[in-house]
Amino acid sequence: MPPTKQLAREVFLRTLGSIDIPAVMAQKIAVSRSHVVLPKAAVEIPIDARFLVVAIGKAAHAMAAGLLALFPADTPYRGIVTAPTPPARPLPGFQYFVGGHPIPNGDSWRSAEAILELLRACDAHTVVFFLLSGGGSALVERPLEPSLTLEDVQQVNRVLVSCGAPVDAINTVRRHFSAVKGGRLALAAGSAIKITVAVTDVPVGKEAALASGPTMPDPTTVDEVERVLCEYQLKPRFPAPLQNWLRTGQMPETPKAEHPSFANAYFSLLLGMDDLFHAAHHALEAHGYFCCCDNATDDWPVEKAVDYLLQQLESFRRENPGERVAVIADGEVTCPVTANGIGGRNSAFALACVEKIAGRNIVVLSVGTDGIDGNSPAAGAVADGTTLARAHAMGLDPAAAFRQSDAYSFFARLDDAIVTGPTGNNLRDLRILMTAP
Repeated sequence: MPPTKQLAREVFLRTLGSIDIPAVMAQKIAVSRSHVVLPKAAVEIPIDARFLVVAIGKAAHAMAAGLLALFPADTPYRGIVTAPTPPARPLPGFQYFVGGHPIPNGDSWRSAEAILELLRACDAHTVVFFLLSGGGSALVERPLEPSLTLEDVQQVNRVLVSCGAPVDAINTVRRHFSAVKGGRLALAAGSAIKITVAVTDVPVGKEAALASGPTMPDPTTVDEVERVLCEYQLKPRFPAPLQNWLRTGQMPETPKAEHPSFANAYFSLLLGMDDLFHAAHHALEAHGYFCCCDNATDDWPVEKAVDYLLQQLESFRRENPGERVAVIADGEVTCPVTANGIGGRNSAFALACVEKIAGRNIVVLSVGTDGIDGNSPAAGAVADGTTLARAHAMGLDPAAAFRQSDAYSFFARLDDAIVTGPTGNNLRDLRILMTAP
């Protein structure tokens, strides 16, 4: 493998190592019998406090293990972990569920019921740690309307994710339909001290969108839900029990910031976009690269994001003649699935670059920090100026692969798919565009 392409892979792996969740938790959080010290707050707790832990998301296993390592010896605790994979080593005192993603499954439903039951025992001498990471919207779910079945909830989710509405609009609806989203877990914990620790895959300032904000005041309203339902003509596609519930006007408002349950609630961002940028930037600088970070392409169509970031790389190279340069980007690009191939938005981004960088001394890497890219077994892919010629020599057509939504198969044939397996983390997608010597 050409040295720069190998370097791009190594930078990704070093970045993952730098955002190791238990290690970061040990650096940023301290727990004693009298205080929980967070990056921006010291929370006084009752000397006889008992601890509950609710970990939800793709990073739930690592977050639970990291927190448990901070507890003083003989700390009384119980916990629930819901993740898309079973634990490699179950922790004592925890109940585990393997939830569905992107569509809720039976464990998604059962875990919601178990979490609500766990929180019913809360009082002023309880400290609840909510450990949240991406994917939580589907991994834990229980509808407000009790007549809805799991199959109804699955139908609702399929309708929402395929309706063409932006993620913010979809989450607005989800929060108002759910017994565990939009701040309702904070309400369920009552007078307990509530500490939310987050590994976020959502944009800065939109932390309430993480896992659909189960412990955060909901900034959206019932009126906004009605607008989304009307604009995308969703009601006729919903199951009959939900249509009846909506028709009778029974949908309650979600809790807002002034609700007393948020008076003793704390939010701490453990890892976010800046941590991802910093780790990748540091790794590239160690190899002599001048770097710039750019998050402008979040939620852009993949082709538009490719053109913009390649232009940014070229401009940065002109500004630094004779130097190795790199552009680091994060966020999620949009890439509609148009066929039944294997891949996701990250391998699709790299694929869309192949013809544009052909013959040029440029390397492009695009990966998901969770190790999962769409329906493929890879985290993403890497391409360089030789990829097109190598593909043609093997009878591969990048344009056809893109139309067939088959980016993983294309890069797997070239041995340029990046396979890590699930990483136990879930920050944003990472893209690195860099020049070769």
